[in-house]
Amino acid sequence: MTSSTDARAISPLAELTIENLVSIARGGNTLQPLTPRDDARYARIEQSAAWINQAMIEVEQAAAQDHEPTAYYAINTGFGDNAGRATFRDRGQAEQLSRKLLLSHSIGVGDPLPYDVVRAALALRIVSLTHGYSGVRVEVINTLIAMLNRGVYPVVPAQGSLGASGDLAPLAHLVLPLSAPLADEAPDLPGATGFCFLDGKIVTGAVAMAAAGIPQMRLGAKEGVGLINGTAISTAIAVLALYDARQLLNASIAAAALSAEAMLAFRDAFLPHVHRLRNRYQAEAAARLHDLVDGSTLIRGDTTIDLPASDGPPQDAYSLRCAPVIFGAVARTLDHVEQVVADELNAVTDNPLIFASAETDDPDYLARLTKVISGGNFHGEPIALIMDYLATALAELGSIAERRIFLLTDPKLNRGLPPFLVPDQTGLNSGLMIAQYTAASLVSENKTLAHPASVDSIPSSGNREDHVSMSTIAARKAAQIVVNVRNIVALELLTASQALDLRLMQMSDRQAGTGSQRILDAIRALEIAPDQRLGVIRADVPLAPYVAALNGALRAGKFDHLS
Repeated sequence: MTSSTDARAISPLAELTIENLVSIARGGNTLQPLTPRDDARYARIEQSAAWINQAMIEVEQAAAQDHEPTAYYAINTGFGDNAGRATFRDRGQAEQLSRKLLLSHSIGVGDPLPYDVVRAALALRIVSLTHGYSGVRVEVINTLIAMLNRGVYPVVPAQGSLGASGDLAPLAHLVLPLSAPLADEAPDLPGATGFCFLDGKIVTGAVAMAAAGIPQMRLGAKEGVGLINGTAISTAIAVLALYDARQLLNASIAAAALSAEAMLAFRDAFLPHVHRLRNRYQAEAAARLHDLVDGSTLIRGDTTIDLPASDGPPQDAYSLRCAPVIFGAVARTLDHVEQVVADELNAVTDNPLIFASAETDDPDYLARLTKVISGGNFHGEPIALIMDYLATALAELGSIAERRIFLLTDPKLNRGLPPFLVPDQTGLNSGLMIAQYTAASLVSENKTLAHPASVDSIPSSGNREDHVSMSTIAARKAAQIVVNVRNIVALELLTASQALDLRLMQMSDRQAGTGSQRILDAIRALEIAPDQRLGVIRADVPLAPYVAALNGALRAGKFDHLS
């Protein structure tokens, strides 16, 4: 991810990648303003906006001759079940329609979406509009780009989207600060320009835009629906959840290696040629684990370690032995999620779409009807399904990590380590007992969150919108599972590092694998307070600062290159 010190401006006309979007959301990258250029996408932007303008001229001419104007959905008609109730006969009403759409749809509830999600959503909406099928003018797109580049942070309530027709309510909150009030609006209309965060306070959108030096705009025909009819919110959450999930998989493999070392695990289960008999994903995961423990004299296989018969058969618990299988399955899930997300990043998810030049296989069809085509690209089903899939995979990643924490802390299972991994005065000290409780609580919460959102649908708008995706709910749930699993992995890293250090104290003639030792050293280098490192715990202390330090390291990707 790009740091703010080497931020760069990305062309909104170029294909957007996951890495670029994350760098915009979190790393300070910006988007280049649109300027006239010899580019097919730029030409389409101007052509579609010009077509809207010409359509409104024809509507007004028909009205002046007392003819019924042609009805263009969402341009001079209402929305949803209101589509057939009236045809507006002049440009002024069509412009009012755009403004009123933003006002009426700004009805989200819940906590505000975080800054990175808002920036990602802005970027996604901009890129979608730059394909030139939405009828939104260059000036409007450039105003959105200015909002992104100058750090305007609209207050966007997280709840309220059905994922079809797009993320209407949250996107209305996102873009309302751009929209100038109408001349006949009450001057004291609450929330007329939305709200934004500015210097730690919530201010009106008008104040935030003025502070950023960005003039508000009067929206034209079709531009209101063009701004809010899309999947930018659910896709933004999905992209960031996927990016974080990849970091979590790396960290979870690192944690599992430490747990395996501390548990004196058997090397056989990590041999890559065993896993190549099934699929490349688990073979790659096994190879990574095998490499991390390479050189270990704790892992059984290279060295025989005498253990009492009470240790049971020469096999490890599934949470160790089957770790490559689970990691491989999660890795495959992430690849599938990425394929779908990559498509959505550069998709046009507006409706209706403006085909200002014939681009279909049947140009006569366009000639016979109009160049305004109503489809269903706003439907969030692709994001809904993959976010439910991601949620399940991540819940499993957290579940198996909690099982390893349990193994390490239970004296009946941990092969000779002290109860709850406290080396001194067991009983007086509880050690890491509650680390497993916290992990178990998060795992249980994830089971509820992993219930699929995409199987639900509630008809809306007079049953015209009779099937919706719930994609934003699915994405938000997956994002919360990411947060929970990050904490579970932090708890495993805490537990496994403690267990491994205690094991090395027990067996001072042994050593951890080269990769495992690097991970252990990185953990021990973390600060839990100024000038206080995350060391071995010998007596009861508040453990929340330890977990917080590990959580911060995970968010920063500090274990990515170690595993």
